[in-house]
Amino acid sequence: MRAWRVWAASVALMTAVVPPVWAQVFNPTTKTLDNGLQVVVVENHRAPIASHMVWYKVGAADETPGKSGIAHFLEHLMFKGTPAVPPGEFSKIVARNGGRDNAFTSSDYTAYFQNIAVDRLELVMKMEADRMRNLTLAEADVKSELEVVKEERRSRTDNDPAALLHERLEAALFLNHPYRRPIIGWPDELNGLTRDDALAFYKRWYAPNNAILIVAGDVEPAKVFALAETYYGPLKPESVPPRIRAEEPPQAGARQVTLADPRVKQPSWTRLYVAPSQATAADKTVPPALDVLAEILSGGATSRLYKALVVDQGLAASASAWYESGALDQGTFGFAASPRPGVAMDKVQAAMNAEIARLLRDGVSEDEVRRAKTRLRAEVVYARDSLHTAARVLGEALTTGQGVADVEDWPNRIDAVTAQQVAAAARAVLDDNASATGLLLPARLQEARQ
Repeated sequence: MRAWRVWAASVALMTAVVPPVWAQVFNPTTKTLDNGLQVVVVENHRAPIASHMVWYKVGAADETPGKSGIAHFLEHLMFKGTPAVPPGEFSKIVARNGGRDNAFTSSDYTAYFQNIAVDRLELVMKMEADRMRNLTLAEADVKSELEVVKEERRSRTDNDPAALLHERLEAALFLNHPYRRPIIGWPDELNGLTRDDALAFYKRWYAPNNAILIVAGDVEPAKVFALAETYYGPLKPESVPPRIRAEEPPQAGARQVTLADPRVKQPSWTRLYVAPSQATAADKTVPPALDVLAEILSGGATSRLYKALVVDQGLAASASAWYESGALDQGTFGFAASPRPGVAMDKVQAAMNAEIARLLRDGVSEDEVRRAKTRLRAEVVYARDSLHTAARVLGEALTTGQGVADVEDWPNRIDAVTAQQVAAAARAVLDDNASATGLLLPARLQEARQ
């Protein structure tokens, strides 16, 4: 089960690549059951398979202070069984029926999915509905799974200098908002998580009126709605609390985090800026403009950053930019670069700063905007063809304050972006006072011990 950042980056990318041509993207059909469960169906008849996903409107940013990691821990525990499905059997049943399943947690949502032959859809729907309300947790299972999560943290974060730097960088970027907490949890707080913590979180947030069911594939909406009524319809709604998060104070100064570690093979430079998300932007022209900007800066071998730092100046082995727009609260705009062997980090940093300064001074051209839109248009073919991508894009949007109409209207908003809007968005967001810069450097063992 994968924690947030890898998934969020990929989903934000796919949300960003909706083309400026089609008025509709996935053309979903929706219905809300009497118990509050929203059901979304995306028809795609290319193959006799279906992607079945349940999204909960809760993530790591909704955790009680001092209990970091509980949302991700519960994701693991959801595979520990119900009276109808013994511990460990859920995934085995899916596999025996030719499917695959998994789950993932972000700061804003938790999702569970099965990709399976369409004639097995009823089976996985029945099991997923069962564990929405009937989870049973033996103390021994909770303790053993906590050790699994702790080992996951050690292997994916503590033993990976790049992951450690990113964790510290986000903690520096967000001063007060819970986005500063790692999805997998801080080590000391993980040690204190208990069965009672998991069950309390489960009972508080896991309910049909706090969930979204998305089915994409070789299905008919009427049949999916009927199955949803059969298996999810009888589940009782709960009094789900509002999602109250700490407010982020005004950013008032640039931060820098430096991590020197003997395990570093490839040094890197990263900068993150706090940016409005699609859901929270007061000016709705800003998010699509930032998507176009990210494509101009980093969309392939002819993009600004690659051409300037990798090709023309020969300083960097890689250079990129991205916009993470899919968040319930603030998003981020980021830059990264790695120096070529023998090139000092300060030269790469100076070159990247010069490119940002050029952008803020000169803006972008209409031709750059046009070509960025063309590349985005090409990417959407893959998004429309993929069953799982459709479910992921819609799920992220619906759990972070957007609606189906927002996703479907995205081509029109991209199409309306101008060079002036891109320049204005860059100047509004790329403020050093709202940034955190991370340096990942190699170090000799002696230096690391000092």
